[in-house]
Amino acid sequence: MSSVLLEVKDLKTYFLTEAGTARAVDSVSFSVSEGEVLGIVGESGCGKSVTALSLLGLIPPPGIIADGQILFKGTDLLNIPETEMESLRGDAISMIFQEPMTSLNPVFRVGDQIAEVLLRHRKITRKEASEKVVELLGQVGIPAPETRMLDYPHQMSGGMRQRVMIAMAIACSPRLIIADEPTTALDVTIQAQILGLLNRLRREHGMAVLLITHDLGVIAEMAEHVLVMYTGRVVEHAGVDDLFEDPLHPYTQGLMRSIPGRGGGKGRRLDAIPGVVPSLLDLPAGCKFNTRCPYSFDLCFREEPELASPPGKHPVRCWLY
Repeated sequence: MSSVLLEVKDLKTYFLTEAGTARAVDSVSFSVSEGEVLGIVGESGCGKSVTALSLLGLIPPPGIIADGQILFKGTDLLNIPETEMESLRGDAISMIFQEPMTSLNPVFRVGDQIAEVLLRHRKITRKEASEKVVELLGQVGIPAPETRMLDYPHQMSGGMRQRVMIAMAIACSPRLIIADEPTTALDVTIQAQILGLLNRLRREHGMAVLLITHDLGVIAEMAEHVLVMYTGRVVEHAGVDDLFEDPLHPYTQGLMRSIPGRGGGKGRRLDAIPGVVPSLLDLPAGCKFNTRCPYSFDLCFREEPELASPPGKHPVRCWLY
């Protein structure tokens, strides 16, 4: 049985604004084992990306990590000096950011940007780093890597830039990769290639992956376990097969019904979850999904349910259970 690599306990990340406190991540707990793919899914603004940035200590002001523990191989990352955290980033833990065009520096060649990661974390010469860059670009499926490493980001397609980001992320053979919407803005064919690439590299390198996405199709393709988040909270936590066969939370059920081709035949209208995600500065009392839920009743508007496991079921945050 794989050992636990990352354990997050009761994480709370808040943004202290003039308009009030936005609880972007509110008492989130989960674990990731060696080699596992854990998916985090939910609409924009539900706290997925803030959770990822919290793990790496990259929360921008006025954000703060108010409470909780982030245990990586038993060490609480919230209690180590920033110099030690800088050594971990890009080495033991890497991140593939959402938009490669803004994550890559436009004035440096892509090869130099990958080499910089290696030179920062490994005692190697610049020549050795260049040789490793060619190898990495080849691993992620970029043709003629000796030539393409000399390109600037704008000279590459979106799919190629995403491959460069993946090469940068795996450069130091990390134990954990955090992939934040790794296929956003890519066409379907390129999405499939990127997911296949991530899966292959994960198996070859034995890495764990924390996969953040709003796309349940990506979750079905990649993840073994899934967290469903809404307004900064985990509302459901299940194995991927359990989640798709028996979604419990009305929010998860709504996400499932909005997948094209699921639960209906040709000509069926796509279902949409009514309403919008409430502002984190003005959350409703009780269950945070109550104004959008087709099953809500009096208790849902008075008191928020705990994340709990009904008999024979996986954990869910809902008064129906």
